[in-house]
Amino acid sequence: MPDDNPTPNKIAGKPVHAFLVQTGILLHQFGTPSHRFERVMVHVARSLGVEGAFLYTPTTLVLSITDSDGEATYVRRVDSGAVDVDKLIRFDAILEQVVRGTLELDVASEKLELVARAKPPYPAWVTILACGLACATIAVLFQGTWREIAASGVLGMVVAILETFLPTRNLEERGLLQPLAGFTAAVGALVAARIAGPLDDRLVTLAALIVLIPGLTITVSLTELAVGHLSAGIARLSGAGVSLLTMIVGVGLGWELAGAWRHMPGITRAVDLVWWQWVAVLFAPVYFAIVFRARPPQWPAIIAVTVSGFVTSTLTKAHWGPEAGAFMGALLVSMGSNAIARICNRPALVFLTPGILILVPGSLGYKSLVAFIDRETTVGVDLAFNMLAVAASLVGGILMANLFVPPRRIL
Repeated sequence: MPDDNPTPNKIAGKPVHAFLVQTGILLHQFGTPSHRFERVMVHVARSLGVEGAFLYTPTTLVLSITDSDGEATYVRRVDSGAVDVDKLIRFDAILEQVVRGTLELDVASEKLELVARAKPPYPAWVTILACGLACATIAVLFQGTWREIAASGVLGMVVAILETFLPTRNLEERGLLQPLAGFTAAVGALVAARIAGPLDDRLVTLAALIVLIPGLTITVSLTELAVGHLSAGIARLSGAGVSLLTMIVGVGLGWELAGAWRHMPGITRAVDLVWWQWVAVLFAPVYFAIVFRARPPQWPAIIAVTVSGFVTSTLTKAHWGPEAGAFMGALLVSMGSNAIARICNRPALVFLTPGILILVPGSLGYKSLVAFIDRETTVGVDLAFNMLAVAASLVGGILMANLFVPPRRIL
C-alpha cells in the first residue's frame, strides 16, 4: 500500500521544511482553528529563517515554504480532530522553545511526536462519566425534572461509549457515529419515558446528544469566515451541517420506531434560573474540561472564565435579548482567556474552548431540524435564523475581545 501521509522525515535535506510540515499536521489533527493555525505557523517559520504561506481546511493542509533554495510546496491530507487541550499546551511549550532558539529541531521533532502519541490524561471511563455528568448538567440548565436529568446522564454516557469504542478505521465508519448516536438517544429517551414515568423525551434526547451537537464547530467556522479564511470556514460549516443533519435523521428514525411510547407531560418550567441550576453552572466547566482533556491545574481558570461568561450572558440576555447576551458572554470569555493565557503562559484555546461551548447555539440548530421533521417549517426557519444570529454574535464578541486583549503570539 502506498503511504498516503508520508512522514516529515522523508523530506530529505530540508530539516526546517520537515519540522514545519510535522508541526502543521499535528496542530491540524488536535483542533487548532485555521486563523490561529496560520498565525502560529507564520511566526514559527520566520523564527527559523524562512517565509511560509499556509492553507488549512478541515481535511487538507497546504504549506508553501520559501528559503534560499527557492519555493517548495507540500500537500497533506489530514483529518481535523477535536480540541485536545493537554496536547496543545505541550505543543505550545515546545514551539516557544523553538522560537527562542533554545531547542534543536531534531529534538523538538522527537518531542512533538512523543506528545502526539501520548495517552490521554484521563482513562476512558473517566471521560465517559464526565460526558454523562455534562449531559445531566445541561438537562438541569434546560430546567428538566429529576427523571429527565437522570435519563440524560445515563444516555449521555451511552453516547460517549459509542463515540469511544465505535470503530473508525475508515471514513465510512466515522460517519456512522452521528446517526447511530441520534437513534440511540431518541429510542433510549422514549424507553425511559415508558419505564420510569412521564418525562419530556425531546429534552432528554437533546441533552444526551449535547456533546456531539456541533454548535462549537459552527461558531468556529463563522469565526474563520469573518477573518477571511473562507475555504476553512465553508468546509467546517458544511461538515457541521451534515453532521447535525445525519444526527437528526437518526433521531427521526428512533421516533418513528418508538414514538408510540411518547408521553409529553404538562410540566411547568421555571422562567428564571433557580439555585440548583447555578450550582450546575459551577460544575459544568469541570466536566467539559475533562472532555477536552484539560488537566486539573487548568480547572480553576476554566471555571472562572466559563462561569463569568455564562453569568454575563444570562444577565444581558434578560435585558437585551439572546444576541446581546451571546455577544457579551463571548466578549468576557475571550478577554478572560487571552488575559489568562498571557499571565500563565498557556494557549488561549485552553480556556476559550470550554468557556465558549456553554454559550454556543447548537441546541437551536437541533430544535430547528426537529421542527422541520414535525412539518413546522416556519418554526424551523425561525430557529435556524436565531441560531445563526446567536452564533454571529458570539463571533463578534470573540473578535472584539482580540482587540481589547490581543492573544498570545503562539496558540
